[in-house]
Parts: sequence; C-alpha cells; structure tokens
Amino acid sequence: MEQLQQKAILVGVNLNHQEDFEYSMEELANLTEACHIEAVGTLTQNLPKVNKSHYIGTGKIGELRALIEGQEANLVIFNDELSPSQIRNLEADLACKVIDRTVLILDIFAQRAKTREAQLQVEIAHMKYMLPRLVGMRESLGRQSGGVGTKNRGAGETRLELDRRRIEEKITVLSKELEELVAHRQTQRKQRKKKDLPVVSLVGYTNAGKSTIMNALMERYNPAAEKQVFEKDMLFATLETSVRNIPLPDNKAFLLTDTVGFVSKLPHHLVKAFRSTLEEVAEADLLIHVVDYSNPEYNRLIQITNETLKEIGITDIPTIYAYNKSDLTEHPVPKVEDDRIYMAAKPRIGIEELVQCIRKGIFKDYIRCEMLIPYDQGAVVSYFNENADIESTSYEAEGTKLAMECRLSDYNKFKEYAIGSGLLEVDSEG
Repeated sequence: MEQLQQKAILVGVNLNHQEDFEYSMEELANLTEACHIEAVGTLTQNLPKVNKSHYIGTGKIGELRALIEGQEANLVIFNDELSPSQIRNLEADLACKVIDRTVLILDIFAQRAKTREAQLQVEIAHMKYMLPRLVGMRESLGRQSGGVGTKNRGAGETRLELDRRRIEEKITVLSKELEELVAHRQTQRKQRKKKDLPVVSLVGYTNAGKSTIMNALMERYNPAAEKQVFEKDMLFATLETSVRNIPLPDNKAFLLTDTVGFVSKLPHHLVKAFRSTLEEVAEADLLIHVVDYSNPEYNRLIQITNETLKEIGITDIPTIYAYNKSDLTEHPVPKVEDDRIYMAAKPRIGIEELVQCIRKGIFKDYIRCEMLIPYDQGAVVSYFNENADIESTSYEAEGTKLAMECRLSDYNKFKEYAIGSGLLEVDSEG
C-alpha cells in the first residue's frame, strides 16, 4: 500500500442521534492520520438504521461520488464495520477502494507490531476479519456455471474454497504458534509471582501517556536499566506488553506493566487476539488508569477503557486514576484527591506523588518490628538487609538487633527472633 499518496473521504452514519457520534468521527480522523493517510473530506448522515445494501442511504452515493472526484480521493473509510456485500456494492458504485474502521485499526496494529507475539495476534485477527469477505475479492473470477456437481463449478467458486481452506489452515498454524508464546509468557509470569513482587498495571485509552509514565518511573528509580519503552504522541504507539522492575529506595519493589491502549469500537477480533496480552492486567494487584485530562472528552475515554476491561473480565482490581497532562488544564498539579492524582508525566510533575499512591495501594502488608537474630544466623540478617527497610542495627551480646519495616509474611517466617511482641507499629502508608 503506497501510504503517502492515499487521500481518503471519511463516512459515518449517526444512528438515532448518538451523543458520541462527533467524537467517534474525530477519532476516525485520528486513526486515519495514524495510518499515514490524508483525510480530505467527511460525509455524515443521520439515519434511524443503516442501509443494508450500502450502509449509507442510496441518495448519498451521488454526493459521495462527487466528493471523491472533487477532492481527488482514492479511498473511502467508513466509521463502522461493513458487511462483505456492503463493501462490494459500494466499490461497484463508487469505483473506489472502500475500507472500514476495523481494517484501519488492523492496519495500524500491523504497522506497530514489533514482537512475534503481537505480529501473530494481528495476523490472526486480520485473517478472521477477511474470511467472510473473500467473496467480494473474487468478483472478477468466473462464478459457478450451470449444471450440477463439481465438474461444472466456475473458477471463482473453486478458487474461493481453496482460499478459504488456506486461510483457515493458516489461522490454525498461527494460533498454535501463538499458544506456545502465550504459554512461555505465563511461565515468566509464574516466575515473577514466585519473587513475590506486587504487580502494578498501566491501563487507559490509547495515547493517554502510559509509556511516558513508565519511562518517568524507570528514569527515577531504575536509571541503570536503560530499558525505556517507546513513547510517541500517536494512537497505539505501544502494542507490546512491557514489564519493568521498579526498585524503591527502602528495599521495596514492584513490577510495572504497560499494555496496549484502548479505543472505542475496538474490533472484537482484536480484543480476542490480544486477550492473552490483556490478561497481564488481570494478574495485577493494582491498576493505574491513565487518563488524558487535557482531552475535553476524558470522561468518555474513561468509560471506554472501563467497558473494555469489563469485556475481558477485569472488574474488581483496586484502581488509581492518574489524570495525566493536567498541566495543560486549569487544575493545580500535582494534587492527590482520594483515588485520583492530577499529574503531568512529560515534564515529570507528580511522579513522586504517584509512587506514594502506589505504595498505599500495594504495600499494605508491611509492618515495623524489632528482632534479635543470633550470630550464627547470619543468613537471616543478610535476608532482611536485602528484603526489608532496616531502620537501625545494633550488636548485642546475644546477636544482631534489627529495627525494621518488613513484609508480614517475612515477619511470620522469622517470628522466633522477634523481641517481645516484635511489632512496633503497623504502617500501611509505606
């Protein structure tokens, strides 16, 4: 596809005056831009229901044809998924290539997919979308000729069946390969769980700033790792799930995962294909729902993200709302209000406050205590030096005395060394 010369007319049908119609058309324009296609015109129509044969009313076809000629467009992009027959009819009447929102999103995903897993997920979704649409693509080949039985079949039909079988076989092969990769990632996930590190997942609408937040945390707490994730002001900049270790100064640490962003009307083939990636989110102990607060439609974007999470079965994980890009609004930054934090990741405003919110969410089971560890148990002292926040160490006649903050599970494991009740005070603030 020669992306640079592509000029498109965007077409949408507003069914029964949907309140989010304008935004959805605006989003279609952003998706078009993300695919390096120039949108040169827009045509919309209010209808009680879509036209089965052409999606838009047949009266609008002439208007659309004139717009294509006037703007010298060579592509028409519809805002909803079209049926195979609608694409066929429209291409015949408009003498122009017609695609829908689903293909546009699949195209963007195909361009952005870097890892084998993401590439497989996109390819499977694309093939599942193409399967029922093969008919239109074989229009030029002969249709079935008269008579009964296989001998008289037209070239078109035989070719069609071959194509369909080939695609179905390829889907099976690719799905198998994907399953192996998913199993490998689940093994990695189990290994991470063994390390007992809490998992924090960044979720949110595409381009809300998830990767920027991840990079800001890496820069501050793990600068030596040099594992920055790709960030750019565009839709779906990141498709891969990145997992990064964030070590905090007091020997606490957590894993931060970044996932694919959401968008309204995300094709269900894609949601299904990316389910394994999105399942990373289901494993999280805490979600950071990143919101582009500078977008006037931010409430709608929150709703879309929540609906997508619900669709993949994620409903009851504690969530912090990070209202990012707040520096572009009137709201004071940084500011924490209940489960909301107003921040700006790009200029690195509110990163410390965000970490404080994360601490409150995931380090609830830490306690402060005192232990006296016999000198022949040096390994226990080493363990606490690595896995706890030691406030003071003193060397007594009977052994090493530690005052520290540690995990409740570690405290219970080495309870025999606790002094008195052992507990100084419970500290859920981290």
